[in-house]
Amino acid sequence: MSIAPFLKHTTAESLPREALTVNPAKTCQPVGAMYAALGVHRCLPHSHGSQGCCAYHRSALTRHYKDPVMAATSSFTEGASVFGGQSNLLQAISTEFELYDPEIIAVHTTCLSETIGDDIPQIIGKAEAEGKIPSGRYVIHASTPSYVGSHVTGYASMTRAFVDYFAESTGRRGDRLSVISGWVEPSDMAELKRMLGAMDIDYILLPDTSGVLDAPLTGRYQMFPDGGTRLDDIRTMGDSFAAIGIGRFGAGPAAKLLDTKCKVPMHMADLPIGLSATDRFIDLVRKVAKAPVPDSIARERGRLVDMMADMHQYTHGRTVALAGDPDQLVPLAEFLTDMDMKVKYVVTGTPGKGFEAALADAIGPAEEGDFRGAPSDLFALHQRLKAAPTDLLFANTYGKYIARDEDIPFVRFGFPIFDRVGHADFPCVGYRGAMRILEKALSVLMDRIDRDAPLEKLELIM
Repeated sequence: MSIAPFLKHTTAESLPREALTVNPAKTCQPVGAMYAALGVHRCLPHSHGSQGCCAYHRSALTRHYKDPVMAATSSFTEGASVFGGQSNLLQAISTEFELYDPEIIAVHTTCLSETIGDDIPQIIGKAEAEGKIPSGRYVIHASTPSYVGSHVTGYASMTRAFVDYFAESTGRRGDRLSVISGWVEPSDMAELKRMLGAMDIDYILLPDTSGVLDAPLTGRYQMFPDGGTRLDDIRTMGDSFAAIGIGRFGAGPAAKLLDTKCKVPMHMADLPIGLSATDRFIDLVRKVAKAPVPDSIARERGRLVDMMADMHQYTHGRTVALAGDPDQLVPLAEFLTDMDMKVKYVVTGTPGKGFEAALADAIGPAEEGDFRGAPSDLFALHQRLKAAPTDLLFANTYGKYIARDEDIPFVRFGFPIFDRVGHADFPCVGYRGAMRILEKALSVLMDRIDRDAPLEKLELIM
């Protein structure tokens, strides 16, 4: 049943809520763990829990990326729910290597297996002792209970697990830069690689879902597409001359572990969304890698600045509400503020210290009437919009109900987006991505002007 009828019961009055979440601005940890695992070449995500959990996580990713998402499950029954899932996981490991021949099985836990208390490292050790893991093949794990955190937390935990299990230091610094990415689309990861390549930098990107969840349609099914970070590259990350983590929530844990485990100097950056964040990212890469910025990237920046100047008259003074993931919201809010828009409401479902402080650093302290919630939910956002609507709303697909109920121009942004096709194929990072964000935002604003204009005021040139 659609959620839309229930929105009519949303009140403008906001009452304190501590133990109740309504319409959460997130999904669960295993979804993020599964997505991160798909960014490693020939890695099979494995959901240690019920078959229904795995089906939901796969369907969420499949509906967003419009590509088949492969993952395995321990398929808990009543017996496993009571006595533990060790025998299920042992059998699954043996079967998956025999049938699908992955290089890595990446096990993530679920609510059920976490509540039971299954000791995954012990089970993996038993599988190895019993010869269920072939030579040259590996099983890793990440703890991702759904009752805490969010899909961003699960993504960060699984990305950290790859560093934990595989990154090695020989004591000799190499000439490669490790780049650990927060949750972005495959097209964004491809754009990051394009920018690093334009700067002539030898890099390792972890994870890398480009070429996996945006693989071309060839008429031939590949369970493991050609994309993804190679295992040999993950191993050599321990000898990188430096590491850059892009997005504190999604990439921070892995970048910090690489520093403490292998003594690789770590640098943190915001996701390069918008002009200022991309400037900082490019400048950081330039300094860390001692690489000049090529004219091609400088020209891209110039085109973005030119577009910002052309669009400024339409964006100035517009109010905006944002909902999504913290790593994306901070630079997005900064970018919209650079366009002289007023960011009034910002909601994320991902818990974590520092989000509101980072937001204040990016766009200034909250003013009277503003709302910044971390963690919060879409119900709280809807209440604010009902009391004082904004000119624009950025959110994932679930925001469409609020946008329709309050008649607010709506830009689909973030994860998940179920009701449109193509969003994962065009980047939002870098200068090119910023141009796309601006074009999308201005289009919905101008469409609203056209829609509301009386016939005699419907202008050809706006």
